Amino acid sequence: MEEDQELERKISGLKTSMAEGERKTALEMVQAAGTDRHCVTFVLHEEDHTLGNSLRYMIMKNPEVEFCGYTTTHPSESKINLRIQTRGALPAVEPFQRGLTELMNVCQHVLDKFEASIKEYKDQKASRSESTF
Repeated sequence: MEEDQELERKISGLKTSMAEGERKTALEMVQAAGTDRHCVTFVLHEEDHTLGNSLRYMIMKNPEVEFCGYTTTHPSESKINLRIQTRGALPAVEPFQRGLTELMNVCQHVLDKFEASIKEYKDQKASRSESTF
């Protein structure tokens, strides 16, 4: 019971988002009756293959993860079901959080490189236009 409360507390920061002035659930954690914390399905609302495949890849890099896969419920619905099964004593929510963090770090790195390249291009263009006068 105490462990379930701890897991709920860990994902509470990810659970809700503001939409049209009301709270809307962005993430659900679903466990089948009789299963443990090591095999969990996360339902991510308003998401698609872009996040699903990237997040699955990041989570599968963890050697403690035995299985990670996702499905879209229906083409007209924008939600994905991400299933994680871990080995040993690691609860499934931990590789989920770690995968999200690592994915955010990778995206930030790509954004930083992109912005640096744009700045370099603009600086080169400006120096070329100055040298032509």
